[in-house]
Amino acid sequence: STLTPSLLSPLSPTVCLSPWQEEEDVQHEEEILRNPFSVRCWLRYIQARHQGPPQRLNLLFERALRELPGSYKLWYQYLRQRRQQVKGRCPTDPAFEEANACHERALVFMHKMPRIWLDYCQFLVDQGRITRTRRTFDRALRALPITQHHRVWPLYLQFVRHYPLPETAVRVYRRFLKLSPESAEEFVSYLRSVGRLDEAAARLARLVNDERFVSKEGKSNYQLWQELCELLSQHPERIRSLDAGAIIRGGLTRFTDQLGRLWGALADCYIRSGHFEKARDVYEEAVQTVMTVRDFTQVFDSYAQFEESVIAAKMETVAELGKEEDEEVELELRLARFEQLMARRPLLLNSVLLRQNPHNVHEWHKRVQLYQGRPEQIIKTYTEAVRTVDPFKATGRPHGLWVAFARFYEDNGQLEDARTILTKATRVRFRQVEDLAAIWCEFGEMELRHENHDEALRILRKATALPAKRAEYFDSSEPVQNRLYKSLKVWSMLADLEESLGTFQSTKAVYDRILDLRIATPQIVINYGLFLEEHGYFEESFKVGGHLGGTSWWEW
Repeated sequence: STLTPSLLSPLSPTVCLSPWQEEEDVQHEEEILRNPFSVRCWLRYIQARHQGPPQRLNLLFERALRELPGSYKLWYQYLRQRRQQVKGRCPTDPAFEEANACHERALVFMHKMPRIWLDYCQFLVDQGRITRTRRTFDRALRALPITQHHRVWPLYLQFVRHYPLPETAVRVYRRFLKLSPESAEEFVSYLRSVGRLDEAAARLARLVNDERFVSKEGKSNYQLWQELCELLSQHPERIRSLDAGAIIRGGLTRFTDQLGRLWGALADCYIRSGHFEKARDVYEEAVQTVMTVRDFTQVFDSYAQFEESVIAAKMETVAELGKEEDEEVELELRLARFEQLMARRPLLLNSVLLRQNPHNVHEWHKRVQLYQGRPEQIIKTYTEAVRTVDPFKATGRPHGLWVAFARFYEDNGQLEDARTILTKATRVRFRQVEDLAAIWCEFGEMELRHENHDEALRILRKATALPAKRAEYFDSSEPVQNRLYKSLKVWSMLADLEESLGTFQSTKAVYDRILDLRIATPQIVINYGLFLEEHGYFEESFKVGGHLGGTSWWEW
């Protein structure tokens, strides 16, 4: 604005000054006349009159800026002075508009100075002039180089968040993210706070899928994914741009250590959408696929809680509407379903443990016990067990499954089926000879229990017959069937049977064979000697007893 001649005079006639002040002003005026373009001279003059009347101080600043319009120091102090002069006044006071005009004049020369823009914007924010403030921020961003924008944006974002103008704030944030994409989490947080959940979920999904994104808040990719899942599961009806089910299911293959939580989030999504049957299907799928007890516990507890809440809601409905037949039938159905779910828990937990390790013999036995009274399921379980368990990977003794399977048929009077099972078991390639030996011994004992003595002898003689290819007992590279002929357990049982059921010659042949194979123990030798002595073969008994003098005939 143009200054009047009276305002340019050294002393204004409207201000009364003391003789001392007049003398000091004369000194400053003379100094300015000598150095009109010295910022230091003007600042000394301004400092001398800093405590004077505001109008006179403003006049002095105007005179200085007329001579030095490009001085940042003068403009900065002048604008700060004008802001202090209106502090505490009503925003509608004309003095505010005068101060705003001063800032606008300053920006003609100081448009590259970020501090001037920031002070002006903050001044407008304090006045509550929303549109004018927004436009001034935009002007600042256009005027300043992009390297200075990081000083403007924090104040700009703080301003748009302060007022309930989500559309404006969202547009401003979108512009900001073009400059600072790493601040996307802040934008997502704002979108959630204003209820724009659809866009918040879409933005969050982009962050999760962007492998280059590094969280400013130090969150891992899984933590961002977890936030997305919570958002999708808690507000499925308000998020339309994303397929919540597909996204959460994608996480099931991506974050396998958090399956329980993700399955719960997927079910919760359907529950909040009112799709209760879909939620139940999700829970059923979850309890039949999770691999850890922790995940199973999380899912099952959520499943049970869901069923309880549905039953409670149905009971309230029945209480309010009266006892209608259809409502009562549905309530009874839901109660029965809940009871069945709780009854299935041990079996479902057992399935989890078997999915973890399908070669766990102990868990297969436990599963059979859970099916007590259900023979069809027991047979199905045993069949699945013997097909699944790999003897070389088994935890426990794998032959126990075959033995238990055969005894189940035996206990139910199906002896032929029991024989079939044990016959198949003798062809299994077990890891240890002891397992195969236990199968043959069980086979013989089963025949003895049913008084089939000849069949028992035939079975054990077959077990001890020499194989086509002989192998050392501890040669693990050979099948156990080729090493069974050296199993002392089978030979001992055969010797006992021969003594009880066979002839002297057949029994003697068995003992001689044990000695020839060099697998006899001292007890076997003693038994053989006593056997010969009982039948009057004293000389041969002494010969056999002589074997006790050395250790070459048996293994300790």
